[in-house]
Amino acid sequence: MVASGRHWRLRAYAGPDARPSLLIVSAPIKRPYIWDLAPSVSAVRHCLRRGSGVYLLEWTPPGSEDGAGLDEYAGDAIGEAAALVSREAQGAKPALIGHSLGGTLAAIFGAYAPDSIRALALLGAPLCFRAGTSRFRDALVTLAPGGLAAMQAVPGSLVSQLGVLASPGSFLWSRWADAVASLADPEAWDIHMRVERWALDEVPVSGRLVDQILQGLYRDDRFCGGTLPVRGRTVGPSSLHVPTLAVVNTADDIASPASVTPFLRAMPNSDVRLLEYGGEIGVGLQHVAILTGRRAYAHVWPEIFAWLERWR
Repeated sequence: MVASGRHWRLRAYAGPDARPSLLIVSAPIKRPYIWDLAPSVSAVRHCLRRGSGVYLLEWTPPGSEDGAGLDEYAGDAIGEAAALVSREAQGAKPALIGHSLGGTLAAIFGAYAPDSIRALALLGAPLCFRAGTSRFRDALVTLAPGGLAAMQAVPGSLVSQLGVLASPGSFLWSRWADAVASLADPEAWDIHMRVERWALDEVPVSGRLVDQILQGLYRDDRFCGGTLPVRGRTVGPSSLHVPTLAVVNTADDIASPASVTPFLRAMPNSDVRLLEYGGEIGVGLQHVAILTGRRAYAHVWPEIFAWLERWR
C-alpha cells in the first residue's frame, strides 16, 4: 500500500522504474482480488510480465462520516491516484484500465480530466444506459428502491440481490450451467469455484454512490447523454478525448455491445476501438470472463497489450 484517502487505498505491484504505468480502477461493489484471482488467470501478473508498472485503486468500506458519491469516487480519488502514479513514473501519465463499474468510473474520470491519463482500457464496462439497451438495465431501473442516498452504506447483499432479480440468467442460471460444464476440467472447476468465492465476498457501498449510479446513470443515462455533473463540470462522450479501447463479451448481458457502442460513436476522436469476443466455460460469471477466462488471456489480452503499447 503506497497511499490512502478517505475511502480508497492504492496498491503498488511493481517499483516506479517499471514502464509504462497502468492504474487499475476496481469496481466499488466487489473486492478487487478478481484482478489477481489465481496464477493462471491474473490480470496483474500478465501486466507485470509485459513490463508494466501496475497500481490498483481499491475502495474501503464507507465510514460514519462518508456520503461519498461520484464527485469523490470518479473525481477526487481517481485523480489523486493518477497524480501519485504519474509522480512515481517521473511525470509519465498512466493508462487507466477498469472492469465493470470500475471501468465506468474510469471513463467518467477520463471525461472529467482527460489530460491526466494517456489512454483508457474499459473491460466489460457499461457506458450507455438508454431504455432498451439490455434487459438487465430495464429490470434494474424498475426494481431499484428509492431513498438509498440517505443510507450511510448499502449492504453488499442488497446490491447482489438486485443484480440477481434484474438478471437471473446472468447471476444464477449461467453460473449453474458453468459449474456443470466445468466438472470434466479440473482447472476450469478450480477457477469456477474461486469466482464463486469472490462473488459471495460482499462489501458495503456508499448509499449516495449507489443512488447516483442507479438514478444518474441507469435511469437517466446522463453520462452517455453528456449531462453528468462531476465536481462542477458536465461530462459525457464529447469530453472524453483520450485513446480508448472497449472490450465486450457478447455473452454478457450486464455490459453488452449495445451498452458501449453508442457512447464510443459519440466520442470526438478516431483513436477508439471496440474489441468483441464470445463467452467461455470455467469463468463462473460471463461478466468477469475477461479477468478469469483462460481463452481471454490467450487470445484477447495480447490484443489489449498491443493496443496499450501504441500509447506509451
